Amino acid sequence: MYKPARLSTGDTVGIIAPAGPVDAQKLKQAIPFFKKRGLHVKLGEHVYENNGFIAGTDEERVDDFHKMIADPSIKAIFCARGGYGTGRIASMLDYHLIRKNPKIIWGYSDITYIHTAIRQEAGFVTFHGPMIASDISSNHFDLKSEQSFEQLFNPAPITYDETTSPLRVISKGLAKGPFVGGNLSVLMSTMGTPHEIDLRNSILLIEDIGEEVYQVDGLCNQLKQSGKLDEVAGIVIGDFRARNLDQTVRSEAFDSVFHHYFSKLNKPVVAGFQMGHCFPNIGVPLGTQAILSSEPKRLHIEQGVK
Repeated sequence: MYKPARLSTGDTVGIIAPAGPVDAQKLKQAIPFFKKRGLHVKLGEHVYENNGFIAGTDEERVDDFHKMIADPSIKAIFCARGGYGTGRIASMLDYHLIRKNPKIIWGYSDITYIHTAIRQEAGFVTFHGPMIASDISSNHFDLKSEQSFEQLFNPAPITYDETTSPLRVISKGLAKGPFVGGNLSVLMSTMGTPHEIDLRNSILLIEDIGEEVYQVDGLCNQLKQSGKLDEVAGIVIGDFRARNLDQTVRSEAFDSVFHHYFSKLNKPVVAGFQMGHCFPNIGVPLGTQAILSSEPKRLHIEQGVK
């Protein structure tokens, strides 16, 4: 896997909206976050477009992505928000162009689809981390989430253990492999497509929001029935949020699902990672090598930039 170059003071970064429509005020509130780090910001031409449930037409969103990729002055591309829409454009992206111009690509949630496609088609590391218009502009955006951007400037491995958050062992073991994944429902939407997630010998990250417990059960069942659970080396369970459930009830309900599908895998499965639709939302590279262990409960991820 090719690692993009790190960021430096004075670099220019681009912001695009490849999925859902963007709240203009929230995006404007987030831009100073980059400027105080000495970065210049360039917005995609169509970043404020609104085409119902997506930000602009498929062609407009692809155009912004390609222009940011091809522009040599742009050192990183940050996605304004998730929502829905990247699955519609994944087959329209020019992976030869992307492969020739590797640069930092950052986002999560629906961005999982293009993270997966770019890693498998273009062969370089991308980043699962807080969104610009939906996270950075939030009143809940915290220091740990902010600090996770530091890895883009000063490359260093990430070690996540119980000093970061309490972790729960679903299945014991030790495994090493490329760190992949993201939003579970989006990952499952790649099944049967040219961009189907390849989980062979990988450490799989899963997270989700707004899904009922039975829906997450269905997604995990699809992982099992498709044979994907046989392929993974280990599973990292990030934040899961359901409708109309408080935190304790939610955790117990989802854990019962995870225990049903994952507890007898004879490979490490650890839950409680603050990655996904939560605060803190710890940004991590996708595609680099990782080590997951149940004893001690720890995830170690190789640095994502060079």
